[in-house]
Amino acid sequence: MVFVPGVEVSVTWAKQTVHILGLGINELDTKLNAGLEGIRSGRLVRAQEMAKRLAAMGVPGSYEGALPYAANPLLISRTHFARFLVEQGYCKNMQMVFDKYLGENKPANVPVHWSTLEEAVDWIRGANGRAVIAHPGRYEYTAMQFNALFDRFKELGGEGIEVVTGSHTPDQYAEYARVARRYGFMASCGSDFHSPKEMRLDLGELPPLPSGLTPVWHDWI
Repeated sequence: MVFVPGVEVSVTWAKQTVHILGLGINELDTKLNAGLEGIRSGRLVRAQEMAKRLAAMGVPGSYEGALPYAANPLLISRTHFARFLVEQGYCKNMQMVFDKYLGENKPANVPVHWSTLEEAVDWIRGANGRAVIAHPGRYEYTAMQFNALFDRFKELGGEGIEVVTGSHTPDQYAEYARVARRYGFMASCGSDFHSPKEMRLDLGELPPLPSGLTPVWHDWI
């Protein structure tokens, strides 16, 4: 088994949040860590505002309730709030939480400006890592917006996209395999696993990458 250090950087692109993975990074890189610290402080302010909005909608104590689900209080996210709401019976599942409260343009979601795509790729490359777009199938972009995202990511030195992930359907495995071939991206896979109740597939059940793709880890093993 090979351990490869990695990080996830939240990016604002076309008014949505995109996750950029930095794989094989130098964890001690000064510029990368300074950038991540700025993002963490933004997460905390956002979480506190989301809690205020949820309280106004009849969900008190959500910040304190979400904290136990976050390994690091500075990294508290919508997912942690969603788990609290499901556990307390406000919604039956995670998707209902996002549909009613926390999804894009929903009343308790607080838009926040993360890093730019340019900053994220620059930090990752400066730390000797490979930049990879995480779970592209989760982003609600038009075909034109997706093309612009992939074009710009490639121009900046982005090297890969997640093709097989717990967030994708089998049809999306094939779709993003085509994207990887078209742009010359390396392909990555990841469970994106949070808990058995939240995921379509359990740990270890992901299929292999489609044929004809270069895995992002091809020269690390």
